[in-house]
Amino acid sequence: MHIRDLPYPDPGDPDVRSGPRFLLWLGRNQLRGQVKALLWGLLHQCSIAGYPLAVGLAVQAVVDRSGSRLALAGALTALLGVATAVSDAMVHRSAVTNWITAAARVQQLLARKTAELGSLLTRRVAAGEVVAVSTGDVEKIGWFVESLSRFIAAATVLVVISVGLVVYLPSLGVLVAIAMPFLALSVLPLLPRATRRADVQREKGGRATELASDTVAGLRVLRGIGGEELFLKRYRRASQEVRVAAVHSARMWSLISAVQVLLPGLLLLALVVHGAALARDGKIGVGELVTVYSAVTLMLFPLRHFEEIAMAYSFSRPSAQRAVRVLGLSRTTRPATVTTAPSGDLYDPVTGLLAPQGRLTAVVCGDPDEAGRLADRLGGHALPSETGSEAGDGNADGDGDGNGDSDGTDAPPSVLLGGVALDEVERSVARAAVLVQDKDPVLLSGTLRELLDVPSSGRVAAGEALSAAQCDDVLAALAQASPDPDCEPMDTRITERGRSLSGGQRQRLALARSLLADPDVLVLDEPTSAVDSHTEARVAAGVRELRANRTTVAFSSSPLLLDLADRVALVHDGTVVAVGTHRELLRTEERYRAVVARDTDDEKEPDAAPERSEGVSTEQEVEERA
Repeated sequence: MHIRDLPYPDPGDPDVRSGPRFLLWLGRNQLRGQVKALLWGLLHQCSIAGYPLAVGLAVQAVVDRSGSRLALAGALTALLGVATAVSDAMVHRSAVTNWITAAARVQQLLARKTAELGSLLTRRVAAGEVVAVSTGDVEKIGWFVESLSRFIAAATVLVVISVGLVVYLPSLGVLVAIAMPFLALSVLPLLPRATRRADVQREKGGRATELASDTVAGLRVLRGIGGEELFLKRYRRASQEVRVAAVHSARMWSLISAVQVLLPGLLLLALVVHGAALARDGKIGVGELVTVYSAVTLMLFPLRHFEEIAMAYSFSRPSAQRAVRVLGLSRTTRPATVTTAPSGDLYDPVTGLLAPQGRLTAVVCGDPDEAGRLADRLGGHALPSETGSEAGDGNADGDGDGNGDSDGTDAPPSVLLGGVALDEVERSVARAAVLVQDKDPVLLSGTLRELLDVPSSGRVAAGEALSAAQCDDVLAALAQASPDPDCEPMDTRITERGRSLSGGQRQRLALARSLLADPDVLVLDEPTSAVDSHTEARVAAGVRELRANRTTVAFSSSPLLLDLADRVALVHDGTVVAVGTHRELLRTEERYRAVVARDTDDEKEPDAAPERSEGVSTEQEVEERA
C-alpha cells in the first residue's frame, strides 16, 4: 500500500477481542509493507555490521604491509558505504509508510464506527476518550507497527553477528554470544513497572483531555454562570497530576536507558581486557581484535531496537485497548432486508405515537431527556437496549466484553414507516428517509455554502430553506463579520461548531440545513428553543409552509409551534396519553396544560433576554436557560 493510494477502499474487519490481537491484525494486514521494511532493514544492519570486517582487514593489511589487501579493504568500505546510504533511506521510507498507512487504517475504522453509531457513541464512550483515540493513540499504534519490522531486522542481525563472531574468532566470539541474550533481555524485569507508570500517565492525560474538551464545549455557559475560574482550577490540578505522572514514568524509562548503556559498556570493557591479553600472548592478531571490538561496538546500534520495541509496545498496547473499546461497540440491529425507502405513516409501537404522512405532528414531553430518546427512536438511531448502560461503560449486552453484541432478539419493536420496520431497512436508505435534528446540532467549520452542501432531494433551494428558518439576520451578520466587504454571505467562513454565532443563529442555520435536505420524514427536537417568541412564530410558520405535504415531527412545548401543528400528542411516562389539536388539549388535558403553561411561564421570566435581531451574540441567551 502506497501513501498516494490512501484512503483504503475497505479498511477491513478488525480483531477487537483485545489490544494485542488488534495490533497483530494490523501487522498482518500490512504484511507486504512489513516484509519490505524488514528486507531493507536487514540490508542496512548487515551493511553496518560489515564495517568491522573491512576495518579489521585494513588494519591487518597495514600490519602486514600488503597494499593489495588494503585496496580491497578500501573498496569493501566504499561498497558498504553505498549500501548503508541506500538502505538507510529506503528503510526509513518503508517504516514511515507503514506508520502512516497503519494510522490511516485505524482512523478510517474509527470514522466508520463513528458514522455507524452516531449519537450512541458518546453515550457509551466519553467524548474526551474518543478524541484521545483518534489523535494520540493512533500515533502510538502506528509507532509500534512501523518499529516491528526494524526490530525483527535488528534481532536477526544480532544473531547473525554473534554466530559469525563465534566462527571467526571463538576465543572472543563465545563471550559475545553468551552476553548478547542477557543484554537484549536485561530490561524485561523493568518493563512491567514502566508500563504501569505509563498507563497511569495516559489515564490521567485522558481525564485532562476530557475535562478540557468539556470546558471548551461549555465555555459560553460557564461564562454565563461565572464558572470559568472553577473549571480552570480543575484543569490546572489535572494537568499537574499529568506532569507528576509523566516525570514518574520518565524516571523508569531513563533507568531502562541507563541499563542499556551500562551493561554493553561492561561487555566492551571485558572484551578489551580479555582480547588484549590474548593479543599480547600472540593467540589472536591485532586486526582480529579490532574486528571483534568494532563488531561489538556496532552491535549496540541494533541492540537499541530492543528498548524501542519495548517502549513502543508498552505505549501502544493501552492505546490499542482504547481503540478496541470504541471499535468493539455495535448496534443492536436486525438484518436489513429492505433496500428501498418505504413511505407512509410513522408509528412507534412502544409509545403509541403516530405521525400521519404529510402532516405536521407536534409531540409534548414533560421530560426533555425522554423527548430526546424518543426522537432518536423515531430515526432508528438508538434502541432502548443500547442506551440502557451508562455512558462510557461500553457494555450494553452485559457480558463484560464491551462489544454490545446483542443479537437483537430481546430488543423492543422497531419504529414502523409505512408498516415497514425501520431497522429492517438498509441503514443508508433509512437515514435518507428519516432525518433527526437533535436539540444541540453541530455546525462544522467552513463556509456557509459548504455547510449547506448536504445530500438532498433537490426540491428545496438553499434560499428557501434559509428563508423558512428566518436566517436573514444571520446572513447579514456573516456579511458584516467578513474581512472582505465584497464577499458573499454564503462564502463567509463559520468557525468550529459555529461559536462565532449566537445560540439562536446556530439553531436556525442547523434547521435550514435540515430543511434543505428535505427528507420524507423530518424529526425536530426543540427546533426553536434558543430564539425569542417573535422569531419562533415566524420559524414555525416557515417550517409549516415549506414542509407542506411532508411528514414532520416536532418535539416542543412552545404554544406558538403547537398551535400550528395539525396534530399534537402528549407523551407521559413513555406512553402517548392524549392526542388532539393544541386548543383541544388545553381544554381537556390537565397534564398537557401543566407542561405548556410551565413553558409559557418560563418565557415570561425577565432574565430570558430575547435574541438580538441583528444577530449579535449575548451572554444571557435563551439557549443558556434551555
